[in-house]
Amino acid sequence: MHTLTLAKRRVALIGATLAAVVALMPLGMDRAHAAEASITLGTAESYSVLGASAVTNTGESVLTGDLGLAPGTGTGPTITGFPPGLVLGATHDTDDAAFQAQLDLGRAYDEADTRAGTALESPELGNRSFGPGVYDGGALSITGNLTLVGDANSIFIFRAASSLVTESGSTVTLDGVSPCNVYWRVVSSATLGTGSTFVGTVMASASITATTGANVAGRLLARNGAVTLDTNNIQAPTGCRTITGEEGAPGGASADGGATTDAPTSGTPTSNTPVAAPELPPTGAAMASPLAAGTLLIAGGAVLFLLHRRALRD
Repeated sequence: MHTLTLAKRRVALIGATLAAVVALMPLGMDRAHAAEASITLGTAESYSVLGASAVTNTGESVLTGDLGLAPGTGTGPTITGFPPGLVLGATHDTDDAAFQAQLDLGRAYDEADTRAGTALESPELGNRSFGPGVYDGGALSITGNLTLVGDANSIFIFRAASSLVTESGSTVTLDGVSPCNVYWRVVSSATLGTGSTFVGTVMASASITATTGANVAGRLLARNGAVTLDTNNIQAPTGCRTITGEEGAPGGASADGGATTDAPTSGTPTSNTPVAAPELPPTGAAMASPLAAGTLLIAGGAVLFLLHRRALRD
């Protein structure tokens, strides 16, 4: 009788262990497909506008964050037009803070290049919807409305191999997405059209021009050229937190609240259809977790079977 009780206890213990293993297996798989992390802007995060050669403004532009310039031209004033422009943050004209911000911008620009991405067959982003992900194109443009669908942890990175141009009156609309997590890496220059509404942090290798009445929920950061403003409202996101690769799922949420499917390695999203982020190959460590759990499950099942037979025999 004692032997039977001991065997039953062993069966119960192993059964509980196997149940825990089964419960943990999906967690290991989720980590294998973890979402991309935020781009690290460093001290450049506090800037609404950061230029390299010059920053010029016409009209009553309003910058909610910092204004900075480095290295400048070394000949005469390099930040002009404030006033009538208004800077609600600090102004750093070729000082140590501006130089550090430019260094951090360079690191962020390079970091954006390290992500695996999906090639866009069409560089026109207007009148389309996108889910979280990294998207690559040549000369990107927005005519009409671009919708970004996801949640507060969703990361969007658009990489232009040359320029970025938004047409007059164009808009970027967020559906559950934070402006903190939208990035535009531009190899040459960016131009925001008259009266357009734009969202995200522009990191341009050359210059950035915001034409009359263009409004930005984000940042205009130029590595080597000038930033030119004309009666613009540049609202740098505040309260942003770093999203690590362990948070969220790569596809985010679809427009109807369900999970999106994996994006193809190339192609273009159709109008009003959110597209999931490209899925990165799982690392060896991420694959090892469900594999080890499966092995333990099989081995434990065999032990459980043998103990059960022994209990019945005794």
